[in-house]
Parts: sequence; C-alpha cells; structure tokens
Amino acid sequence: MDTKKKIGLYFGTFNPVHSGHLMIAHFVLDYTEINQVWFVVSPHNPFKDKNTLLQDSDRLTLVKIAIQGCELLQVCDVEFRLPQPSYTVNSIEHLIKNYPEHEFSIIMGADNLSCFDKWKGYSQILENHKIYVYPRMNATQSPIESHKNICLIDAPIHKISSSQIRVALKNGQKIDEIVPKEVLARIHEMNYFTD
Repeated sequence: MDTKKKIGLYFGTFNPVHSGHLMIAHFVLDYTEINQVWFVVSPHNPFKDKNTLLQDSDRLTLVKIAIQGCELLQVCDVEFRLPQPSYTVNSIEHLIKNYPEHEFSIIMGADNLSCFDKWKGYSQILENHKIYVYPRMNATQSPIESHKNICLIDAPIHKISSSQIRVALKNGQKIDEIVPKEVLARIHEMNYFTD
C-alpha cells in the first residue's frame, strides 16, 4: 500500500499572490487525491523578466500571509537555494531527494501546458509525475493533454491575474474582492507595486 503523502506543487512567481491562486489550491485539495498543496515561490521564472518582480522574500512573505491558518497549504522556498533561473525539473529532483516520504505532483494552468514542451526536462517531468491542469482563459489545446499523467481538472475559470492587480494598485483602484484582506494590508503598508 502506498503510504506516501501526496503533495501538489503549485509553482509561480506570485507577484502578488491573489484569491484566484487560493481558489485553485483549495479546489485541488477538495477534488483530487492531493493531501497538501505547496506554493513554490520562484525567484526567477526563465519565461519572465525578473525586473518586474517584487523582491523574492517579499513575495514569499505575502504567500505566507495568504495561507496562514490552513495546514493543508504550505509555502516552499526550495528555489531560493537553487541556481537561477529556476527550472521545475531541478526543483522537483531536489525535493524528491530531501522528502523521500512524499509523492510530488504539479499543479499548472492550461496556458502553461500549451507551452510545456519548451520547458527544460519536460518529458522527464511528464513521465514521472502527475500534472493537474486547471482551465485558463484563451489557453490553446495542448497535444499532450491525453497523456496518462495529465489530469484535467474542472476548476472554475478565474479572470484574475497578478499583472492586472499590479496595474490596479498603481492606479489606486479597489481590489478588495480579488486579494486576501491580510495580503492587501501588507501591500499597502509596504507600498508595494506603487512605482
């Protein structure tokens, strides 16, 4: 019998974390075999410009604030200790080595799945790990959707994006509905995303 705890790795820059991220994490916990979701904060996604990112430690703190009080959600800073830019295949190898008692899966949006074949070591990830894919607006269909390790989940489509939140903050718009209250308080306190 497999007694390993099933961990869903939710990779992202979380710049900043928002209610859509939390909704997806809770959906995965409620409707899949995943026992715990780890938010893996990426210091530098190779597909994104690092200059647009809030400091690594600040983004990590915002995720910690967002998930406090829920033991089924954890924050993971493994990529802070690995070479940058951050590659998922390296991060998973590191986690497997350090947490042999866990079984790791990946949580990603359909937009990421459509370009998954451009990721470093994607075939290795695909063959060895389940990938839970949630729908995203305007995502194109991926040819690997039918792979045995791809699990399409019927999560509600949310239209929230971190870039939209950054623009709203810069323009002084109200975003109480889409950012957790405690996270928003910290953003205002530290004047994040106002430049």
